[in-house]
Amino acid sequence: MSTSENMEAAAELYDAAAAELDEAAAHCRTAARHFREQEVPRGAAHAWAALGHIRAAEESLDAQARTHAARSNP
Repeated sequence: MSTSENMEAAAELYDAAAAELDEAAAHCRTAARHFREQEVPRGAAHAWAALGHIRAAEESLDAQARTHAARSNP
């Protein structure tokens, strides 16, 4: 891959992580609203969904870290 292609691939991983974190934030806000309304099962469902999006963001960032580690000189 060219340098330009490598940079685009890295940018796409960061865009993917950001999109997942945006989704996580939305689920957190929804969970908070449900808990305030004492709707525990619905709040818990959104809390778990938020965590799923956070994990997906971590996977994207982990991929970038692995790529960086593979190309780094000790």
